[in-house]
Amino acid sequence: MVAAIDQVKKTLILGAYGMLGSALQKVFPNAELRGHDLDITEGDKVTSLIRELNPGLVINAAAYTDVDGCEDNRDLALAVNGESLVQIAQACNACGSCLIHFSTDYVFDGTKKVYDENEKPHAINTYGKSKLLGEINIQKNMTNYRIIRTSWLFGKNGRNFVDTMIRLSAEMPWVSVVNDQFGKPTYTVDLARKTKEIAGLDPGIYHITNEGICSWFEFAQAIIPNAIPCSTSEFPRKAKRPAYSGLANTKTKPMRHWRNALNNYLEKRKL
Repeated sequence: MVAAIDQVKKTLILGAYGMLGSALQKVFPNAELRGHDLDITEGDKVTSLIRELNPGLVINAAAYTDVDGCEDNRDLALAVNGESLVQIAQACNACGSCLIHFSTDYVFDGTKKVYDENEKPHAINTYGKSKLLGEINIQKNMTNYRIIRTSWLFGKNGRNFVDTMIRLSAEMPWVSVVNDQFGKPTYTVDLARKTKEIAGLDPGIYHITNEGICSWFEFAQAIIPNAIPCSTSEFPRKAKRPAYSGLANTKTKPMRHWRNALNNYLEKRKL
């Protein structure tokens, strides 16, 4: 089925120059690319672009991902992550395009340790609520979609936990990191490669992460030598985070363990 994706009329990547979008460019080298030159909240422009290109596949990697910033800018978060998907989905549906959209583990509340694709979402912060709205708007307006929920992304060309830890480690003797929030780190390179496979599978929701659950502290320990644990209560943030947000992949072959992916990324950072 993946071979059929290689033969689609055209691929359009929205948000093509962010951390994930940059990785997707490597996997879809002939795709049409749109970044800051296209505001996805401007529905008429998005609709016109999709109608003009008439793509077989649209990949939406555009998002407002500042979790704490979403608390301060609720309307913007809902517009970018949620409401914009009405026009995108309707335009894709009208052209017969397949839509791949990326969502988040933060659509869940963290009261369970692991969530599969059939679990009912319940977001506890604005970012999660805005991404859940996007999922709902896609499902209301088209059928040929693939919603990929993922988590804890790291990779080139964007702000991420790995690079932040390395910077802080050089600036201070100890770096405090919460040890009571658990999830699955995901390398953008692996996620981008998996996206091509998902495009050839049946419509629906997919949970795609690197394997292995860890706390943010355990993740930090694998990156820097001077991380020390603290509790969420000792490190308050504007947005409430789920204590557990492990995504269970029940539909596809699992990706490699996050430690292997992290080592690969750290090696490439040195080049």
